[in-house]
Amino acid sequence: MATEPADYKPLILWTLAMTALTAVVLWAAFLVRDVLLLLYVSGLLAIGFSPIVRLIERQKALPIGSRRFPRWLAILILYLGILGTLALVAVLVFPPLVDQAQQLWSAKDEMFESAQQFLLEKGLLSEHITFREAVERAPGAGGSEALGRTALSAVLGLAGGILGLLTILILTFYLLVDSGSLRQFLLHLFPLRDRARVDAVARTITTKVSAWLGGQLFLAGIIGGSSAVGLWLLGIPFFYVLALLSAIGELIPIVGPVLAAIPAIAVAGTVSLKKVLLVIIFFVVQQQIENHVLVPKVMSRQVGVSAVTVITALLIGGKLLGIVGAILAVPTAAILQVLFTEWMNSRETGSD
Repeated sequence: MATEPADYKPLILWTLAMTALTAVVLWAAFLVRDVLLLLYVSGLLAIGFSPIVRLIERQKALPIGSRRFPRWLAILILYLGILGTLALVAVLVFPPLVDQAQQLWSAKDEMFESAQQFLLEKGLLSEHITFREAVERAPGAGGSEALGRTALSAVLGLAGGILGLLTILILTFYLLVDSGSLRQFLLHLFPLRDRARVDAVARTITTKVSAWLGGQLFLAGIIGGSSAVGLWLLGIPFFYVLALLSAIGELIPIVGPVLAAIPAIAVAGTVSLKKVLLVIIFFVVQQQIENHVLVPKVMSRQVGVSAVTVITALLIGGKLLGIVGAILAVPTAAILQVLFTEWMNSRETGSD
């Protein structure tokens, strides 16, 4: 019996409705992409911190008795521990950091004159200019008004960054508090027979994201510490400030280490050309060790993501979302790898 054209009408209408609904959802997601990004970052931090929170939660709140820490208090202890660590680092580093930063600012004119004299002697600069003239002639500069606009933009950007960081911390706190109920809710979205497998996948993702978060902080500490020691041994002034920039740059994939090395090279240029060459060699060797020894160990052994996957993820993440995308690339790749592996395993199990 031939199918009447009218029989296809409900199917066509359903397909059109689903297509329209998908388009609306995607457009709405695009409009709130900044909010979704904050939620995603908060989710990654919540996943990364969850093993530490569980460890604190299992401890006894009192030496006597069996009462343990409530979850919200365990999260607060974690937050206070992080803030305390940052405060300790600030107490140890901030005084010499401020002192060296003030010396660096006071010496800026002398350093500029020394660098300019070198360029004049090599014929790379045709005329002598002051530091103020150099700032005014810089690309995009237009005098005091332009500097004022730049300063205002920097302040607004800093304020926006601080507000975004506070939002992420608050969201992370509530995600950690409600992680148990959220986990149960997600598990109930799957059939009963698949819940054990889904729970195992979630635990694997938690382990990988926690390893990535710890690995990033570990790498930043190693690079910052080695930069401070190396620059100090080379006799480079303001090594505290330059080492802090190196540690921060390590948290920014691809361009971070390069940008962090530029101030150190510039400061070395005020000492001698030999110091410039030594600083360049130092940072090249440091990054080679970091790229070929430290990162592979952290990413392959702990996170379980191959070097090819890391490079591909960094390129795609950087292209889509810039520096933020590059930062989130590795944990996202690890999560996708776990999901893809589980999907392949389920297909093989189903085919058997």
